[in-house]
Parts: sequence; structure tokens; C-alpha cells
Amino acid sequence: QVQLVESGGGLVQAGGSLRLSCAASERTLSRFVMGWLRQAPGKEREFVAVIMWSGGIIYYADSVKGRFTISRDNAKNTVYLQMNSLKPEDTAVYYCAAKGDGTNWRNPNNYVYWGQGAQVTVSS
Repeated sequence: QVQLVESGGGLVQAGGSLRLSCAASERTLSRFVMGWLRQAPGKEREFVAVIMWSGGIIYYADSVKGRFTISRDNAKNTVYLQMNSLKPEDTAVYYCAAKGDGTNWRNPNNYVYWGQGAQVTVSS
């Protein structure tokens, strides 16, 4: 069982930045593909970014490309999401999640382990 704990959420003005962290209880975080997903009020959970085991392959949703950066430090069992140029439409609960294989990472249903979520609110 892998436990994931997000931190770093908060309230920020449009154009500002936040950095989310996701700490894992599992000492072998490197075994997992790690993703960030988000869910806005009244909307379905959606893919934001994913990073493969060693960090060499990364994908982003078109809506965040060029503004968000996902990274991982396997030695610290931590995954990060740096969010710049935030927009009001980025307001959501952000979740980090883990899966064992590198396929179908865009579908939230394919992630096995989830954190509790971190609220990000961007004011206009």
C-alpha cells in the first residue's frame, strides 16, 4: 500500500505561482509512474501531467503546457508540480496519483494510489 500526501495548495492571484509536493510513503517510488490530476467543482477529474519512472518522459495536458512543470526526486520519494501563470480556470482540487505501468496515463481511472488532494484557488 502506497500512501501519498499532497501539500502546497492555497489561494493565489491570477498570474501567480504555486508549487505542489506529493510525498510518498513508499521507499521505492521509482517503481511508479506518477501523475497529477485535478477536479474542478461540478466537473470530472482530469489529467494534468504525468512523469515516468526515472523522469525522462513527461506529458502535459494542453491546457497547462508551457505553464506547469512536473518533476520527481525518487531519492526523496517526492513528486512536484510547479504551476506558473495561474489562471482562474486552474482552480481545482489537485491530486497526485500513482500507477504501475506507463500506459493509459491520461485516464484517471487507471491510477491505483491517490493522495487526499490539495485545494488550489486562483482569484481573478
